[in-house]
Amino acid sequence: MNNMIRIVAVLALTFNFSLGLTESAVAAQDTISGEVKKIDESAGKLTLRHGPAKSLGMDEPMTMVYRVKDPAMLKQVKVGDKVTFEAEEAASGYTVTRIQKAK
Repeated sequence: MNNMIRIVAVLALTFNFSLGLTESAVAAQDTISGEVKKIDESAGKLTLRHGPAKSLGMDEPMTMVYRVKDPAMLKQVKVGDKVTFEAEEAASGYTVTRIQKAK
């Protein structure tokens, strides 16, 4: 019986460890690199030229207008900044959920 408990414990630890790796890999895929081309504070939008965005089903580089989840994000960047960002597709269009200047 003790061996069975050890096996279950090892399997549980292995599963949790691999789940953590999977979540990290998914998070890395969701980050998109781009450049700020235009900021429209009154509309709460910004235009980004970016590379492929696999998480959004975009396999080619493109320039798009995005809404921002929080208007304060628009104050963190300026036109010409290289950025990394995360976005999601919503009923109202594509929305940037996180943005920061690239390092």
